[in-house]
Amino acid sequence: MSIETPAPLAPITGDQLIGHVDAIRAQVSQAFVGQAEVLDHILVALLAGGHVLLEGVPGLGKTLLVRALATALDCSFARVQFTPDLMPSDISGHAFYDPKSESFRIRRGPVFTNLLLADEINRAPAKTQAALLEVMQEQQVTIEGRSYELPPPFLAIATQNPVEQEGTYPLPEAQLDRFLLKILMGYPEHDDEVRMVGNVSTGRNAHDFDLSRVQRVLDRRQITAMQQGTALVAVDPVVLDYAVRLARATREWPGISLGAGPRGSLALVRAARSYAVLQGRDFVTPDDIRAVAKPALRHRITLAPELQIEGMRIDAVIDALLAKVEAPRR
Repeated sequence: MSIETPAPLAPITGDQLIGHVDAIRAQVSQAFVGQAEVLDHILVALLAGGHVLLEGVPGLGKTLLVRALATALDCSFARVQFTPDLMPSDISGHAFYDPKSESFRIRRGPVFTNLLLADEINRAPAKTQAALLEVMQEQQVTIEGRSYELPPPFLAIATQNPVEQEGTYPLPEAQLDRFLLKILMGYPEHDDEVRMVGNVSTGRNAHDFDLSRVQRVLDRRQITAMQQGTALVAVDPVVLDYAVRLARATREWPGISLGAGPRGSLALVRAARSYAVLQGRDFVTPDDIRAVAKPALRHRITLAPELQIEGMRIDAVIDALLAKVEAPRR
């Protein structure tokens, strides 16, 4: 399996960038009903060139969301079901002996794609989870000592079930830190669930109706150009300082045993740039930093045992941080 590298385009900025984002939203919503905030956060990661850890119970449409996004973006899509017996080579690929050519050849794994869905990532052991570390950080895969680059864009979306923990392997902190955002996906609203059930029960099933209305609105070159345009969104020094102060506060906050590192500060700024684009602006405000603080920081913070015993939630701690750390005035 190979992906051709498209010729680059100039960065897409301004109204054109905002228009493309609106077009993606419109097309994905043709198949994926409701959960607008979840979709927006995934678009934040896409524009920032980051990756997503999506946490939610089964049956919420996580796979449908990623497939619809891949269709709208005209990108290749691959899904890997993580299981306890999955090996790293099942993800990245491996060398094999070809008796016809009497030589070793490389069989590329499912990671060689644009949108990768790593389903139930915590069901595989740590060595298999780690197969994604290199490609998520450097967008390349090393097989038998040789590195193979993945043409952009590359977005990894890993899912995990927050309820069922038997037979699972928690992701280590180093791997969690590679994800730009951790998104919590809850149950849909009543009206959205009615629409979803109605769509499935009117002579169609979940496999043939999902993507029938989703149209391609962009291509890989345009996505890369949009990412470059997002990186040009202006961040005032006082807003940047606010993001750093928030991340640093997690390292000194009572009840937090492990706070966010410098990658957390970077994640706040990168995600805030994308969020500003989704709001139709070409500059970042303190409110953008606050809007992405929970998904950007919740997986980089470890609560002290006493707070875990009390049932304290990380999001509640982040709310307290946002209330305490002073934001710059407009």
